[in-house]
Amino acid sequence: MSWILLAAVGQFINSIVAILDKYIVSDERALPRPFVYAFYSCLLTGFWVVIFILGLMPGLSSLGMPSLANVTAPSLIVVALSFLSAYTFFLALVSMYDALRKADASTVMPIIGSIAGLSTFGLSYVFLEASHSPNFVWGILLLAVGTMLVAQTLPKASVVLNCVHSGLFFAFHWITIKGLFLETTFETGFFWSRVGFILFTLSLLLVPVYLSKIKSQAGTTSVKTGFLVVSTKVLAGIAAFLLLKATDMGDVTVVQALDGLRFVFILLFTSVFAHWLPQSVADKDTRPSTFFRRLLFVIVISIGFAMLFA
Repeated sequence: MSWILLAAVGQFINSIVAILDKYIVSDERALPRPFVYAFYSCLLTGFWVVIFILGLMPGLSSLGMPSLANVTAPSLIVVALSFLSAYTFFLALVSMYDALRKADASTVMPIIGSIAGLSTFGLSYVFLEASHSPNFVWGILLLAVGTMLVAQTLPKASVVLNCVHSGLFFAFHWITIKGLFLETTFETGFFWSRVGFILFTLSLLLVPVYLSKIKSQAGTTSVKTGFLVVSTKVLAGIAAFLLLKATDMGDVTVVQALDGLRFVFILLFTSVFAHWLPQSVADKDTRPSTFFRRLLFVIVISIGFAMLFA
């Protein structure tokens, strides 16, 4: 299943994005306000609509690059789903960035991932009328449990609430995206969802309080930080495109359940490269007991992944 590979590669890239996000939101000189960072994240996510320009170049459309020639005018349902996908994604990001400011990525991201995976699984029955085999259900549960166990400690109640809120809205976002792709083609859905991201994000500037927050932050952001933010969001855009394509081709519940792979990659990165990473994102715990405990979590996630296809 090629879409499984797409999802796995997307989660690998997302693990790098999570580490960079943690560094950015942990630096008070960078982007200390989660709302502002979520604003720029959504705006840059929307600008991935420029990928359709590449589809106009000879030969690229035949390689699977989206083409404007295949985009049709949106129906009212497509417009509504496009804006809803942007709204749910923005709310999920604000809560996630707020949680990342207060706790480690290796604690926050697994909780968000497990909640998002289980919520997507439940919502797929309600909105997509999905049906799965018993082995599939057990596989999803093992992936969620394994992902949750990756969190080394239970954070403060306020952080847990942020994680729950973020996970729920990420689930709503991906269910909305899957509904959008069921309503229309992938290229049409991708194009109008990116347009929806841009229009929704820019509409926030019409609210004086939000505009003030964004303007005050823009004046204190350095060129170096701006470059880091843009680079991080370019990587996030590549990962999002791969996950969107996987969602279109396969099962949205599986794509979200594979979020557990991201935390396996995060653990590997923060453990292997701890010496070179900043203190805010590095994992300095190298005790054998910690290593074997994390190895157990990886095994649980792997068993859950295997059961999806048993």
